[in-house]
Amino acid sequence: MDLSIILVNYKSSQLVLDCIESIYLQTIQYSFEIIVVDNDSKDDCRELLLRNYPKVRFLPLDYNAGFARANNAGIEICGGESILILNTDTIILDGAIDKTITLLKQNPGAVGCGVQLLNVDGTTQISGAHIIRGGLNTLLPLPYLGRLIRWLGYRLKSTIPSVQTISDTIEVDWIVGAYILVKKEVLKRSGLFDNDFFMYSEEIEWCGRLRKYGQLLLFAEPKVLHYGGGTSSDYYNTSENENGKNLWDNKGRQIIVSTMLRIRKQFGVFWYLLIISTYVFEIPVFFFCLWIDKILHAGKSKYTWQNLADYNSNIAVLVKYFFKILFNKPYFYKVA
Repeated sequence: MDLSIILVNYKSSQLVLDCIESIYLQTIQYSFEIIVVDNDSKDDCRELLLRNYPKVRFLPLDYNAGFARANNAGIEICGGESILILNTDTIILDGAIDKTITLLKQNPGAVGCGVQLLNVDGTTQISGAHIIRGGLNTLLPLPYLGRLIRWLGYRLKSTIPSVQTISDTIEVDWIVGAYILVKKEVLKRSGLFDNDFFMYSEEIEWCGRLRKYGQLLLFAEPKVLHYGGGTSSDYYNTSENENGKNLWDNKGRQIIVSTMLRIRKQFGVFWYLLIISTYVFEIPVFFFCLWIDKILHAGKSKYTWQNLADYNSNIAVLVKYFFKILFNKPYFYKVA
């Protein structure tokens, strides 16, 4: 078996079917198996798969295990030489999986790779990124301090970490979790996804460990359509495509906690304390700047007092987990 493809379903059976159809239509060069891990969806996914794709393996879990644990469950039973972590809200285009496997074989120094992700209209999506020391780029979503940090970054001509348009093969520090192809053999050394994560940031932390054993590459030619937010939108009742922009709803709460967990695991105590302190310091900055904003812009401010109140609530939840994350004890950080 050349490849094991793992899909995680949470109440997105039609997305699963559409994705699988594209896999069968576009993958002919290599042998593969498909494993659908179901996060206690209680939907019709199993019946639809039996009717339409009986060869697909269905692995039901008895609770919503999130992204990391569900993928780990699939990895533990897979038989392929390589493993493809694939979001259900993707469509394989123009033989992308075949092309990716071939390109990975042609790069023996690489342990994993990704592709050019596309929006529905054909425009490019962020497909991977370079790590900024200490995770300082995680401060950019902050409403007001983030603007200041972004301005300073431009003034200092800092390199933009995100890779959106891939013109040639490029090495990156992490790959967006919608499409990650890895060589199975490396997982004996790097380990699987960290089970502490529920959703968000887990692929960044995982890629950090993978990179210790070889390159992570993004290839320009293979292209995959990615709707974005397919499964998470069902859980969080949101259609927002880019994670991290909204820090005041329940999705933002999970993003904040998962981000801090990743910072602690990847960069250590000092950077964790620095980043979390900045998120807390944003509270008085948010209040003061929003007040000035309302006066100067006569109600046309981008943010509202409700945003501030909800941000404060999310930070209170983060503070609740402060010591658990600090001491890095095993814990399932499902907070929303």
